[in-house]
Amino acid sequence: MSFTVDAVRGLILRSGPLGPLMAIGLYVLHSFVPFPAQILTFTIGAVYGPVGGVILSWVAAMAGAAVAFGLARWGGRPLAERFVPRAYLVKFDTWVERYGVRALLGLRLIPLVSFDLMNYAAGLSRVPWWTFLWTTGLGILPMTVLEVVAADQLRQGKSAGLWLIGAAVLLTALVWIWKRRREA
Repeated sequence: MSFTVDAVRGLILRSGPLGPLMAIGLYVLHSFVPFPAQILTFTIGAVYGPVGGVILSWVAAMAGAAVAFGLARWGGRPLAERFVPRAYLVKFDTWVERYGVRALLGLRLIPLVSFDLMNYAAGLSRVPWWTFLWTTGLGILPMTVLEVVAADQLRQGKSAGLWLIGAAVLLTALVWIWKRRREA
């Protein structure tokens, strides 16, 4: 399967009333097959409009995140303990305990950080399920709204979609610069 906006759109539309379930399934697949999640978010926004697109994209992303987190939590830690020196895992656990909520929420707000990598890393950590879920849900919401609305605007042929994408890039850059300055 080709993971382009047109291919994904066709797949969702051909699914008829099961289209939303197909969208959720594609987000879960995204946890295992690397391709840009923005393709899914833009497509869902273009197919279901701004309100339905935001809700469905958010639910689908949360489903994919929960699956990846759950797999890492269920079997990833024992596997990591076999291949990663214990000292590194202890450092990782200490860092997560110290910065857990702030780190998870902050990293979710930076779209350049790999969504899937964070899901798996959080699953390897001792972050509680509930903390993972609420920080992920809250952290992905602004970019989800921005991407879906941009896709809807572009679908309608309005230049506001391009401005929103530019705003997303600018917001990402500003958050990254702010974070780097705080660490310096």
